[in-house]
Amino acid sequence: MIDSEMTEARGFEQRRYAPPADSVEVVLVRHGASEAALAGQSFELVEGQGDPALSETGREQARAVAAALAGEAFSGIFASSLRRTQETAAPLAAASGGAVTVLPDLREVFLGELEGGAYRIKVAEGDPLVAEVARQERWDVIPGAESPEQFSGRLRRAIADIVAGVPVGTTAVAFVHGAVIGDLCALATGSRPFAFLNADNCSISSLVVHADATWLLRSFNETRHLDA
Repeated sequence: MIDSEMTEARGFEQRRYAPPADSVEVVLVRHGASEAALAGQSFELVEGQGDPALSETGREQARAVAAALAGEAFSGIFASSLRRTQETAAPLAAASGGAVTVLPDLREVFLGELEGGAYRIKVAEGDPLVAEVARQERWDVIPGAESPEQFSGRLRRAIADIVAGVPVGTTAVAFVHGAVIGDLCALATGSRPFAFLNADNCSISSLVVHADATWLLRSFNETRHLDA
């Protein structure tokens, strides 16, 4: 006969998810709304890419996301080499007393002939070239634009640099761009390339990087902090 003590039922409660102790969580924040694109004018270019500042709405969004994240303990704050991400990161950095590390590989996808605000205008006009970009889900449909292989390759390097730059078991925050978030989420999930393209300005998403270099998408496009 089997001892009754050996057959006593064991209970296993459901618990909230916690990243593995040897992983790094990377919180992805899209930059705030930037200055309006104007027909016939180009944004200032930095290494060939449009570099608009935040609009007043974008600055308000940056303050809102800083307030939402103020209670979090971040082991590092990162931003791209374009000023709209650095301006969005500034309120959180000021509140936490942390410095912002600039990673050029986090910059927005290069749009070739439609850089400097032209792409935004073409989207508003319903231009056939923009429709073809969406149909093929490739930025390099635009003449001179960055290929998916180049874009994904540098984003993988950037995430590896973030993970290497902070202690394991901690959380870092990266202020980035819409297409960057879209591509990172697609890489994490194995989805089609543009499945996560529409992250809102100052939305929050979360990526967990495991010790074996696999990624887990934990959240996408959280915006409740902007509702107020």
